[in-house]
Amino acid sequence: MSIDTQTAAKVAKLARIRVEDEDLPALAQEFNDILGFIEQLNEVDVEGVEPMTSVTPMRLPRRQDVVNDGDQQQKVLANAPDAREGFFAVPKVVE
Repeated sequence: MSIDTQTAAKVAKLARIRVEDEDLPALAQEFNDILGFIEQLNEVDVEGVEPMTSVTPMRLPRRQDVVNDGDQQQKVLANAPDAREGFFAVPKVVE
């Protein structure tokens, strides 16, 4: 995939970044370099490699998953502009 100056201008507009016309070729080249790097990463064989949280082997600290300050439903819903049947009521956004 190759990014031309028109596409770079469109991306800059969508990102609400002002880019001068003379800087668009350099921006398009940067996008192409990034996409080239991503294509290189897609070629790496990661079969059998476990996900890592750090470059050094370590376990993340864990905590007990217990409720320690619950049963405050009425207090929480008291701040809601619209609460029904024990839940926050929100306007429908998907038709």
